[in-house]
Amino acid sequence: VDRAFPRSAQGSLKIARTLVALAALICFLASDAHGSYTALAGMETVITVLFLLLYLLRLDMRMRCLFWPLADIFNSVIAALFLLVVGLFAIIIKTNKGTLAGGVLVLILLVLCLVDVVLLCKKIRLDKARGRSAPAK
Repeated sequence: VDRAFPRSAQGSLKIARTLVALAALICFLASDAHGSYTALAGMETVITVLFLLLYLLRLDMRMRCLFWPLADIFNSVIAALFLLVVGLFAIIIKTNKGTLAGGVLVLILLVLCLVDVVLLCKKIRLDKARGRSAPAK
């Protein structure tokens, strides 16, 4: 278990994404919102928890078959696109206050996804730069 990961910027961002997605899911469930809103919030919660566990348990170091930071970037970009559409629809339609609150939380989650993409891109760039400057063995 990587005890430093939850205290890092990337770890705290994953935890914040999970909590905001869970809050949006609860808002959509309580307000009896459209099923697609609930499904997107639920999927985002589950996928973010899985990436959080992947990094927390250092499974990305054990499973080298995939470049996990790049997979995380793709997940965040695709999630941001879906969150933008669902968040705007939920705010525009606003059948009740729960749907409106869920839409606002989804737009906050969109911003967190974009920040996560920026942090992951910086991490990949820094790791790549370190790899080039390392002396040959």
